[in-house]
Amino acid sequence: MEEQFKRLTEAISIIRLRPFDTSISTERSKERYRRVSLSALASAGAQGISVVTALISVPLTLGYLGVERYGLWIVISSTIAMLSFADLGMGNGLINAISEAHGKNDKDLANCYVSSAFFMLTCIALVLGIIFAILYPNISWTWLFNISSSQAIREAGPAIVVFVVCFLINLPLGIVQRIQIGYQEGFFNSLWQAVGNLLGLGSVLLAIHLKADLPWMVFAMAGVPMLATGINGIILFSIRRPWLLPNLKVVSFIASQRVLRTGFLFFILQIAGALGYQTDNFVISHFLGASYVPQYAIPMKLFMLFPLLLSFVLSPLWPAYGEATSRQDIAWIRKTFIRSVKLALSVNVVPALLLIIFAPFIIHFWTGTSITPPFVLLLGLGVWTILNSLGGPMAMLLNGMNAIGIQVVCASMMAVSNILLSIFLVQKIGVAGPIYGTVIAWTLFNLIPLLIYIPRMFATLQSSLDYHA
Repeated sequence: MEEQFKRLTEAISIIRLRPFDTSISTERSKERYRRVSLSALASAGAQGISVVTALISVPLTLGYLGVERYGLWIVISSTIAMLSFADLGMGNGLINAISEAHGKNDKDLANCYVSSAFFMLTCIALVLGIIFAILYPNISWTWLFNISSSQAIREAGPAIVVFVVCFLINLPLGIVQRIQIGYQEGFFNSLWQAVGNLLGLGSVLLAIHLKADLPWMVFAMAGVPMLATGINGIILFSIRRPWLLPNLKVVSFIASQRVLRTGFLFFILQIAGALGYQTDNFVISHFLGASYVPQYAIPMKLFMLFPLLLSFVLSPLWPAYGEATSRQDIAWIRKTFIRSVKLALSVNVVPALLLIIFAPFIIHFWTGTSITPPFVLLLGLGVWTILNSLGGPMAMLLNGMNAIGIQVVCASMMAVSNILLSIFLVQKIGVAGPIYGTVIAWTLFNLIPLLIYIPRMFATLQSSLDYHA
C-alpha cells in the first residue's frame, strides 16, 4: 500500500505547468510524462466540450433548417472527416519530422521541415481549388444530394463553395496543430480546439437568430473555428516559436522529400485503416439489409467508448516516442511502452467483460428501442475491445519510432482479408460476421507479426546503442 501511494504521489507531482529541466536525464523523462499528462487532460476536456456543443446544436439546427436542409448540412459536415486524406498524410509526416528535430534541439531543421510542409500543402490547396473551380459549373448538386425543395436547391451550391474554401484554407493552416503535437504540446491544440468549438456554436446560434441561409450556417460551422486556429498560429509564430515562421527561402528538397515520403506511408496506412475498420456497416447493409445496421453499429459505439477515452492518453505518446528515439533513450521508450499496455488492459478488459453481459440492458435504456444484439456479436465486440489494448499502444510506439513501413504492410493485408472474411462470415453467422472477420484478420496480420517485430526492433536498437557506447 505504501509503495502504491508513493507511485500515486509521484504521478500527481508530474502534472504541473512549470516544465522540468530537460538538461538532466531523469528530469527529461518527467518532462515527457508531464506533457503527455497535460495533453491527455486537455484533449479529454476539449472532446467533452465538443460533445456538449453537438448535443446543443443538433436539435436547434434541425428545428431551424428542416429535414432536407438539415440532411444537406449533415452531409457537408461529415465530408470534413472524409477529406482528412487530402494532405497526402503530410500532417502526420510533419509530426515525426518535428519530433526528430526537437530531439536534436535543431531549430533550423525544424524551420526547414515546417516551411517545406507549409508550401507543399499550399500548393495542394491551390491545385484542389483550381480543380473544384473547373468542376463546379458542371456538377448538378440537385442530383448529387437528391434534394427537391427550392430553397435547398438554391443554397446547395453556395454552401459547398463556402465549405470548400474553408477546407482549402485550413489545409496549410493545419500545420499549427501538427507542430504543437510534434513538440509534445498537444494541450495547446486542445485548448484552442475548445475555443473554436465554442466560437462555432456561438456563430451557429447567431446565424439561427438572424435567420441566415445555409451557406452562412456552413461558414459558422467550418469557417469560424478556423479563427481559433489562426490566433493559435499567430501566437506560435510570433511569440512562442518565432523561428518556425514558414520561409520560402529555407524550403529544402530533402526536407520536402522526407515529409512527403513519411506522409505518403501514413496516407496508405490511413486508407488501409479506413477500408479495414469502416466497411462493416456497408457489408451488413448490402448482404442483410439496412435494418440490421443499427444492431451492429449501436453496440459498437458502446464498446468503443473506453478505447476512445484511452486514446486521449495514448495519442500524446506518439511525439514523445519520436523525441526519445532521436535522443536514443531506448530504456525510457521500452518502460513507457510496457506501462501503456498495462494501462490499456486495465482500462479495457473489465468494461468489455461487463458489456458482454449488460450491453442489451444499457442499449435499451440508452436508445429506448427494442434493439437486442445477439450474444455472439457482443462476445466478438468484447474480444475486439480487449485486442485494442495491444493495438493502440503498438501503433503509437511504431508511429513515434517512424516504423511506418511494417504497419503499412500489415494494415494492407489486414484490410483485404478483413473485407473478404466479413463478406464470407456475414452470410454464415449473420450480423456478427464482420466483427469476427476483423478479429481474425487483425490477429493474423497485425497482432502476431508486430509481437514478433517489436521485441526484435528493441533488441536491434539496444545492440546499436551498446556498440556505439
